[in-house]
Amino acid sequence: METDAPASPVLNPTSRGDLWRGAIVDVDIHAVVPGLEALRPYLDEVWLQYIDERNWTAPPTASIYPPNLDATARPEWRPEDGRPPASAVEMIRADLLDPFDIEYGILNCVYAIDGGPPDFSTALARAVNDWLIAEWLEADPRLRASIVLPTRDDPAAIAAEIDRVGGHPGFVQALLPARSGGMYGKRLYWPVFEAIARNDLVAGIHWGGSNNGLPPTPSGWPSTYIEEYVGEVQVFESQLISLLAEGTFQRFPELRVTFLEIGFTWVPMWMWDLDRNWKGMRREVPWLKRPPFEILREHVRFSTAPLDAPSAEELAPVITWLGPQNLLLFASDYPHMHDDDLATLLGALPEESRSEVMADSAREWYRLGSV
Repeated sequence: METDAPASPVLNPTSRGDLWRGAIVDVDIHAVVPGLEALRPYLDEVWLQYIDERNWTAPPTASIYPPNLDATARPEWRPEDGRPPASAVEMIRADLLDPFDIEYGILNCVYAIDGGPPDFSTALARAVNDWLIAEWLEADPRLRASIVLPTRDDPAAIAAEIDRVGGHPGFVQALLPARSGGMYGKRLYWPVFEAIARNDLVAGIHWGGSNNGLPPTPSGWPSTYIEEYVGEVQVFESQLISLLAEGTFQRFPELRVTFLEIGFTWVPMWMWDLDRNWKGMRREVPWLKRPPFEILREHVRFSTAPLDAPSAEELAPVITWLGPQNLLLFASDYPHMHDDDLATLLGALPEESRSEVMADSAREWYRLGSV
């Protein structure tokens, strides 16, 4: 079998500053828990005893990216001292906030808290959120964050954690992993979206999750990581259809949802197919009185990274197909390594839409003011 692979390109992040000098709001910056020790000050004594008695060191899937995979972090964003990338606020300042003059950056922590009993998962979620407040949000006024949630089979616990910290001005989003124990449109999850809407937050559906031990494809477990990575889009597609078909947006007309770290080039074709079938099957979903794509345009946005487009010329029609509303929010997906594709994105956007994608739309969507 051929095993040789081309060397990874050396990417220069400073080239982005030459491409765009306007305001930037980055809606997907990762904050990585460096280890369980970082959370111990935020856990109750009973859970510290639980951890010590079991010699519990970390969730079995604390990172949804293989640590040494090239795509996990740009080479220049890997600390020389061996610490995990994006695991301290000073890293994000030096790598991203300062070089690119980020106006606001939204932190998304994907620490796998659902690796133990439900009450322990809830305690871990609380600890991560308190850690984000104390060591990130209070450390830099440019940062905002998503609430980390205990998503395994306990919507009441999810809603309770949203209400516990949802009033904190630093939290602008509640984070839901794309892989979940059930489809998010199901009535089971309506108390979660009610809490999100009640706190005027965005529901962020992000790459990753555990599926409660189920495979990430409808046909079983893949053999390779590339199958899992590329196939992740089908999970997002299923969640999107569930939210639309189950009437979630009719139930919660103020609900805003952002799909994170899955790109957007798949959206028009997927929604055309849903609209086409809705015309013949809408008797099953009488609450959908308009084509689903119209409803999506009012309630859903998509982060730009990773960008699946080889050129601006090929990307431009896709952006037109999304419709007259701007559905895109800029994201670096720091510290993950993607092609340095900002030139492709900006080249595909009409000039009058560039500031919307880079900052203006995110300010409105997340209720952000000016720094």
